[in-house]
Amino acid sequence: MVICMISESGNDQPATHRIWRIAFKLLAVFALVFVMKLGIDTLMAKIILFESDAAARAMTGLLITVMIGYAILLAIPFIPGVEIGIAILLLEGAPAAPMVYLATVAGLLLAFLIGQYAPLPRLIQFANDLYLYRISGLLERISLTPRNDRLDAMHDRLPRWLAPLFCNYRYVTLGFAVNLPGNIALGGGGGIMMAGGLSRLFQTRFMVITILIATLPIPLAVWLLGADILQ
Repeated sequence: MVICMISESGNDQPATHRIWRIAFKLLAVFALVFVMKLGIDTLMAKIILFESDAAARAMTGLLITVMIGYAILLAIPFIPGVEIGIAILLLEGAPAAPMVYLATVAGLLLAFLIGQYAPLPRLIQFANDLYLYRISGLLERISLTPRNDRLDAMHDRLPRWLAPLFCNYRYVTLGFAVNLPGNIALGGGGGIMMAGGLSRLFQTRFMVITILIATLPIPLAVWLLGADILQ
């Protein structure tokens, strides 16, 4: 009987530990969502300050602060960072275009690097704790497949007509997806780049070139022609 009680106590302890671990991770997710919401509200409030005369006297510091916040928010999946960048361009016009461009590049590159170098075993455990088994299974397949075989594995899973486009021109496809209207449904620019990093199918140096080219058209157009082209 004593042995049975010890056994039951031993079984309850891992279960209790697992419940507390899941609760903590859920709390962390909710806290992250709250911080993101707070960050968006704060950033938009600072963008509105661009229209005031008092802010004009400290425009450089305000603009740098906004650009840093914009870059960080852009790196977070499902955040409409591109819309924030366009709002800045509409308010500030050509002078802000170079800084918006650099902040956009920094935000998307940050998202890619987070995905590229995130520890997959920890992400798999995190997904399992939240009962996201499809995501954990996908990450596990990525971690178990040798890097040279991942592209072939993706080629085999995609439809025959779509496989060459996504595999042979994957950098172009990713760059196009970042500029695709409504890409918030795919996770936004940050989510797309983070997924690209997690796939382990892209080399960092080529992704830097891809991001530099993909994010250039709108800031360059505003810089050369003015913000009126966005209206």
